Amino acid sequence: MERHNLLITRENMDLLKRLLESSGSVLAKDREHFETLEQQLERAQVVGRDQIPPDVVTINSRVTIMHLDAGRANTYTLVLPSEADLAKGRISVLAPIGTALIGCRAGDSVDVEVPGGSKRLRVEEIRYQPESARAVDGGVVRRHSDEQYWAA
Repeated sequence: MERHNLLITRENMDLLKRLLESSGSVLAKDREHFETLEQQLERAQVVGRDQIPPDVVTINSRVTIMHLDAGRANTYTLVLPSEADLAKGRISVLAPIGTALIGCRAGDSVDVEVPGGSKRLRVEEIRYQPESARAVDGGVVRRHSDEQYWAA
């Protein structure tokens, strides 16, 4: 897995911890996934909303990912479980792919275990991030080599 230090906003951290606590007893098949999320949260660097870089995936971010094994890209919005609808491109932050994406930066690659097996994903671009949308309207954050840039 190629990944920068995991960054997460204080608000996203609090929300995810509450979601994990409220999940109660999870199904055996989901237990490992929830433990992975808990481990990610333990190692995450927590920052304020105004300190999160615009190329980091947060809850309600719209992100284009490349399925490296399949050679195709999809765009998803990372949402709370109650708002998830894969047919509309809305993936739960508690689903394996959603958990893998939270805190990723444009250009990061991750390996994720899903019910159908292992998938290799790369974050191609952050099309919308709610924290940075206040400052920039309509921008797209892309990763180009080691340089970040904005495209209007």
